[in-house]
Amino acid sequence: MSEDQKVPALQPVPKPRSRTNRKLLVLLLLFFMTVLIILFFQSSLSKISQVEIEGNELLAPDTVGQASQLKVGDRFFAVSSSTIGNRIAALPMVKHVEVKKSFPGVIRIHVEEYPKVAFQVDAQGKKYAILADASFIALPAGSSIPLDMPILSGWNDQDPNKLALCKALDTIPKSALSDISEIKPDPSESYPDKIKLYTRSQYEVFTTISYLPDKIDNLPGYIASLQENHIMSGAITMLEAEYHTPFGSNAVSKADSKGDPKSTPKVTPKP
Repeated sequence: MSEDQKVPALQPVPKPRSRTNRKLLVLLLLFFMTVLIILFFQSSLSKISQVEIEGNELLAPDTVGQASQLKVGDRFFAVSSSTIGNRIAALPMVKHVEVKKSFPGVIRIHVEEYPKVAFQVDAQGKKYAILADASFIALPAGSSIPLDMPILSGWNDQDPNKLALCKALDTIPKSALSDISEIKPDPSESYPDKIKLYTRSQYEVFTTISYLPDKIDNLPGYIASLQENHIMSGAITMLEAEYHTPFGSNAVSKADSKGDPKSTPKVTPKP
């Protein structure tokens, strides 16, 4: 037989891939993943094991805990940190909340409260601390009021000027308020936010809530100047102009009209 008559060798036919085996493998993987997910969510690893609350001084931990709507055993991933923080931030007295979730199971809540800016005493003699958001909380029985913060008296809790005053007091250093013993509302037609301050050095000061943060810095020097001139009491008006009048003078009421000339003696404050 010649070379041309030889039968060519057949190439091996590739075996078709088994699609059935691949589908079975995928289904098995899905099945085991589903089983693992179910086991995980049924295990203690997926649940809250501890809620830590810190930073609160005035708010009770139970109050913060109830506001968070969390309890041990709840699903760890059911609610986000931001949602928990928003729930707690809705509480009065709360200035800022930080929530951190640490897997597995631990949620840490840090609460920053508004600072205390003043105190008030009700008709029954019960004492309250007032915070910068104008919220207040009762002091424990027998507590004394510190001397570095004023007492607010004569204020309606719904008065928007009370909130404005608390915000203004929050911007003033405590040292600047050390001589202020009491603050009352004293609104007038010209100055709806006018206030009357009583000092421990026996002066009465008339100003407005909007002027207070700027004017309060001048007050210690002004009083020192008065005392150097042997003026140991009286009313100090700190509006557009700053001047002193003896007690009983009607010059203070005249000052309620913006732009009135000030004919009363003026003491130049120390620089």
